[in-house]
Amino acid sequence: MIYPLGGLLIGAAIGATLARLRGGNGLDMGQWGAVLAMLGGLIGLAIVIGIDRAAIG
Repeated sequence: MIYPLGGLLIGAAIGATLARLRGGNGLDMGQWGAVLAMLGGLIGLAIVIGIDRAAIG
């Protein structure tokens, strides 16, 4: 369960940083942070599913 949460936090931080580096305002940082947080959460979920399937098989 920690991998999706970690992906959310890391994705949000990366998204906000990218938007700030590109000269975005607060709304841009929020949008980029939200999008990359969702992507990071999905990647973390895929990792958890992969670990779970490997442990069962």
